[in-house]
Amino acid sequence: MADWYPKERLGDLPGEAARRWGAREALVCDGKRWTYREYDREVDRVAKGLMALGVETGEHVALWMNNRPEWLFLTFAIAKIGAVLVPLNTRYRTDDVAYTVRQSDSGTWISVDRSGPVDYAAMLAEVLPGLAGQDPRAAAIEGFPRLRRLVVVGESGVPGAVGWEAMLADGDAVSDAALAARAQAVDPDEPVMIGYTSGTTGHPKGVLHTHLMIRNMRERANRIGLTFEDVIVNPLPLFHMYGFSEAGLIAVIAGSKHVLLDRFDADECMRLVEAEKGTITHGFDTHYKEYLDSLERTPRDISSLRFGTFPSGMTSSARIARRVQTEMLPTFTGWGMTETFTFATMSFGNSTPEQRSDASGFPAPGFEIKVVDPETGQEIAVGEEGELLIRGYMITQGYYKKLEETAEAIDGDGWLHTGDTVVLRADGHIRFVGRFKDQLRVGGENVSPAEVEAFLMTHEAIDQVAVVGYPDPRLNEVAVAFVVTAPGETVTSDEIAAYCKGRIASFKSPRHVLSVDAFPMTASGKVQKHKLRALALERLGDPTADQAAE
Repeated sequence: MADWYPKERLGDLPGEAARRWGAREALVCDGKRWTYREYDREVDRVAKGLMALGVETGEHVALWMNNRPEWLFLTFAIAKIGAVLVPLNTRYRTDDVAYTVRQSDSGTWISVDRSGPVDYAAMLAEVLPGLAGQDPRAAAIEGFPRLRRLVVVGESGVPGAVGWEAMLADGDAVSDAALAARAQAVDPDEPVMIGYTSGTTGHPKGVLHTHLMIRNMRERANRIGLTFEDVIVNPLPLFHMYGFSEAGLIAVIAGSKHVLLDRFDADECMRLVEAEKGTITHGFDTHYKEYLDSLERTPRDISSLRFGTFPSGMTSSARIARRVQTEMLPTFTGWGMTETFTFATMSFGNSTPEQRSDASGFPAPGFEIKVVDPETGQEIAVGEEGELLIRGYMITQGYYKKLEETAEAIDGDGWLHTGDTVVLRADGHIRFVGRFKDQLRVGGENVSPAEVEAFLMTHEAIDQVAVVGYPDPRLNEVAVAFVVTAPGETVTSDEIAAYCKGRIASFKSPRHVLSVDAFPMTASGKVQKHKLRALALERLGDPTADQAAE
């Protein structure tokens, strides 16, 4: 019997798009344009280069690169030859990125030499000092037992790395038949991506996903009415599941034009909407607030926009969401996490402005949800706050090399315990309230307090540390570190900022450092972080108080 749903392979999608929409524009970036036929050729060219480099079936390939066409070509090429993509946050710094590449068992690492002021080549040289002088296609690197090669895009090389153009040139020797055979052997039930997300237990966790993401995106394209006539203007980072899924992947599935920005710039995004007749854009409350501000500064013709996606529902985001409906465009709201790939709940095209602004979506096809008391596990009544549990075909296969964490997150009945606080509404939508877990959400980025605490404990002046969230009008919340210093030591916010700079991502760095003699503790010895959050508001004030009063 045939499968209920046809199995597809990620690497086959550009070829399918080329057959259906070959002459239509597929990608626009930094003034350059590719048709779907040209896009497919670039994917094959990169795939052959990877094969010539020695990338094997099942090999993990880490990609540390800002938004650029090569990111997209690499993603589909890696999938086409049966390897596994490991997208890395471009705001990682040396400690972050070294851990992730090592923990993911990546055999190949591909990066860029520089992006604006960020010198990735220097950081790569610092993390991989033993690379120079070795075989650039089969190195043995201390501290990275699986890593064999580094590829760098750009003019500035890294000693011991393979240059991007050299890799592509070597790929010319790989035949079409060899690539086709490699692509045909890919098993769509095997992992194709490991996306890293920060948890509450310390270091980021690698979330496994298979080619089944294609089904998820085909259903999403149908739900939002996406077609080959649409133009997606995308300023979101491709290393995030949100940016990749709602622009990089769905565009190829629907034949839409993808207008890619190298970074978020509200003015440039609105300029491109006007110039390219954009029909769709995306973002969190932070992005849309800046879109609205940009349009006030520089009015533009954005009448081509049909809709956007805007994960809303929280009190802090609903206010901006309501403005967006009347001043800019209708939106689809929703909820999702790396463990569900992206949106697992979403509103509809005919949802009311209230549902689009004050709720967080209705379960998507293939997902079921329930809201439970986190202490008892019992389902609770409609309208009450509880923990969201969700299951369905897109739930992750688990966390890479973290069996205990996987068993803790996904129970024996297949329910993913999200750690998120939601309310199930009478209309079947959920409303995202916050998190039972301690994870912070800084401008759309997940931050693990435990990870930041572990890093700060390496500072010689710090004896104990606890990181909590503090409200921020623009970023939703930022990190505040409470510290107990070592005897005779003091530490300031500026000193900690300098200590973090270049070593951990800027969004993880504490905005404030507050000294205390001791932490409030429970009887069992746990830090009472809710009391620390209250203390932060007491000492620093509430910067969102004026907003809430409006």
